Amino acid sequence: MQIDLTGHLALVTGGSGQLGRVMCRTLAGCGADIAVHYHQNAASAEKVVAEARALGVRAVSVQGDITQQADVQAMRQQIEAELGSPDILVNNAVIQYDWTSVLTQPLADYEGQFRSSVLHNVLMAQVFVPAMIQHGWGRVIGINTECAMQNLPTQSAYVAGKRGMDGVLRVLAREVGEHQITVNQVAPGWMISEDKPDDAAADTYRAGVPLRRRGCDQDIANLVAYLASDLANFISGQYISVSGGNVMPTI
Repeated sequence: MQIDLTGHLALVTGGSGQLGRVMCRTLAGCGADIAVHYHQNAASAEKVVAEARALGVRAVSVQGDITQQADVQAMRQQIEAELGSPDILVNNAVIQYDWTSVLTQPLADYEGQFRSSVLHNVLMAQVFVPAMIQHGWGRVIGINTECAMQNLPTQSAYVAGKRGMDGVLRVLAREVGEHQITVNQVAPGWMISEDKPDDAAADTYRAGVPLRRRGCDQDIANLVAYLASDLANFISGQYISVSGGNVMPTI
């Protein structure tokens, strides 16, 4: 059994970042053409594009602020002109900020998380899903977080945004399912990436994970590729934790 995404086009927001670039490589390795979104790091995006093309697929980079409707619409126009209409969306980009307590977290951070978690997913759906409806097939995959279940101190702005994202995507799954479009969420734990290797600072975290280790960026990309494929064509509306059991969604 293999994951074959030949003939599909994936758009990965934040595709030049730590998790995003591995998703792009993995999807390209499965045969999907790739649109690599970036906000500021053009050089990193072009490197990912080159890596995807080396795997034999078509790839372009596309710049934009995913919290602005005009930017997302411009992204669609560029991608359609160069590659066609994406039928796989991976909504991965998110605004970074300093975490502190509810009592001291700047209000701008809550607004930023709302825009990059909730409005990001709304805009991507409004701009790109209509073409999926016309084609009768599509995948929307939102990158959530284990934090949405942990609710630990200093996580409030992040959790607020990601829980809002969860609501939007669950409703979207019900609204577009009849068109054979699945909508799911991948929720990473504290992952190891190329830029952020494991270290002793994570000892306490690892001790609380049933597998007693941290996962890596490839673990996230593997699930994204699976959910993008026809192997997952009857899975929708799900929040799937990739955390080694650190958080366990319940029934």
